[in-house]
Amino acid sequence: MQIIVIAVGRLKRTSEQNLCDLYLNRLKSSRVSVREVEERGPFLGDERMAREGELLLRACTPGAELVALDRLGREMKSEELAEFIEEAQIRGQNLNFIIGGANGISKKVLKKSNYKISLGKMTWPHALARVMLLEQLYRAQQILAGHPYHRN
Repeated sequence: MQIIVIAVGRLKRTSEQNLCDLYLNRLKSSRVSVREVEERGPFLGDERMAREGELLLRACTPGAELVALDRLGREMKSEELAEFIEEAQIRGQNLNFIIGGANGISKKVLKKSNYKISLGKMTWPHALARVMLLEQLYRAQQILAGHPYHRN
């Protein structure tokens, strides 16, 4: 099973990038990676979001289940995310987690997504959303391994 986080924007050497690297390093044996896409044109608003959506969809792995991070998506406990990943693993299904840009995620991406999950009701910068998702993927790995990293 392979998990790919597909995100709008290229993180530069920032504390967010350092945290992403930390969790990706911890997830090395789990086949988790990040693909970044970036719209470089001078587009704004809905047009920019639509163009970023096309880039996100092109970066998806054929046949993978798409999981869009969306503020209106289902909120999950860490244990529920771990179960979700375990079920996909049992089915032999790859997962692509999709993080939109500053304008959000396009309707086309949401429509093509198999699942929509939320990191909570608050609005998060997409760089922090990436860190939070990677931490939760690591936490899910530890829950499934029975490791004490996750404590109720």
